[in-house]
Amino acid sequence: MTQQHATATATAGRTGGTAGHGYRYGFALLGSVQVVLIFTLASVAVPLPRIGAELGITRAGLILLTAAYGLSFAGLLLFGGRLADRYGGRPVFAAGLTVFGIASALAALAPGFEALLAARFAQGAGAAAVAPAGMAVLRALFPEPDAYGRAMATWGGLSVLGATAGNLGSGAISALLSWRWAFAVPVLVAAAALALVRRLLPATPPGPGRSLDLPGAVLATAGITLAGFGLVLTEAHSWGSAPVLVPLAAGLALLAAFPAAERRRADPLLPPGFLADRRRRLGLAAIALSAAGTASVFFLLSLGLQQQRGYSVLLTSAAFVPFATALIGAGRAAPPLIGRYGPERVTGAGFGCGALGLALLAATGFDPGVPYAYGLLPGLLLLPAGVALSFAGAAVLATAGVPSRQAGLAGGVLNTAMESGATVLFALLLALGSDAVALGAASVAFAALAAVSLSAARRPA
Repeated sequence: MTQQHATATATAGRTGGTAGHGYRYGFALLGSVQVVLIFTLASVAVPLPRIGAELGITRAGLILLTAAYGLSFAGLLLFGGRLADRYGGRPVFAAGLTVFGIASALAALAPGFEALLAARFAQGAGAAAVAPAGMAVLRALFPEPDAYGRAMATWGGLSVLGATAGNLGSGAISALLSWRWAFAVPVLVAAAALALVRRLLPATPPGPGRSLDLPGAVLATAGITLAGFGLVLTEAHSWGSAPVLVPLAAGLALLAAFPAAERRRADPLLPPGFLADRRRRLGLAAIALSAAGTASVFFLLSLGLQQQRGYSVLLTSAAFVPFATALIGAGRAAPPLIGRYGPERVTGAGFGCGALGLALLAATGFDPGVPYAYGLLPGLLLLPAGVALSFAGAAVLATAGVPSRQAGLAGGVLNTAMESGATVLFALLLALGSDAVALGAASVAFAALAAVSLSAARRPA
């Protein structure tokens, strides 16, 4: 490891900001918003059958509804990061929150599938500005490498916590009130955060007069969105059909053209050297795979528990309580473990634990004849413990050594990996076949990345 990276990770187990309570309050605000961004991604998972029944949506439509937020989120994140670095993190954070809050209100009031789908896309667009801008403000809150390393070790677990809260909270809200009330959470949090932005967050001056690289933004956004959309449609159409091949081929072609277009730019949207660090590449791959595995479990088990085991919406949410408990416990343990053993080892151990949990869920989780305590509970404890560790370690790896002028870019790239995993890789896993096969494939991928991470820990930086 570099000296800077070693210093950051060696102190990751300690808590606290760099200058008193104001930093803690600022971190609490940013962290709460980050949790809600991912809460919103997962908020339709448990009540999906109820939404489908009320609005007359097929299984393919439900998958598209699940993916819509993540597609626009992932597709626009690089551009959102450029906006934050160009105009300053705090103003872009506030603007994105405004779009996010309005779109959430429209989702709650949607009269039908098309309106709800459009609102979900708009939510993702707002979130694509909020997430990287929030990380740019976080970098301003903790300018010292030690403090920033500690902050990122904690930040890495917030996304999985948000996904879990989305499943638990939306299920409970749907059972007691209506699935529409789940959208009140992002509306209220966005409104509260907007009221506190100037009081709790530092001003982030605009960056140098850089171009926005609109051609690069169009290529990245359209490529990620079209490729992800094509994969989502494999649920309803064969791989050789036009509805799948046309958007998938177009998306891949645009993504292939993106690096060549960026090399010709004096100020590219994604500087080629940014991904040269092998630790950063490992961290981004780990974030994408962790998100894909978690999204697959939430989606498949939420449907399976209700449709195969006959669980109610409220009981489905209750079934994930052990998941949340293990996630929080492992998340609290992650920063000191990173400080002691390094992010590569913690990431590898997390993937090993998660691989075992996925394998157990694939083997017995979809068999109605196997009791919950034996068929689901072990996997629902092992998987979140592993994912919390891998996410925390990967967040440190992905952001180590990033200069403050590229904080928005780092946030955009990190969140792009996460949202691409939760949408594109998630859709790819679902396209493999049965639910058990999808989780089995995720288990194999987790085990492979565990080996890569542990191997990287033995190599010099």
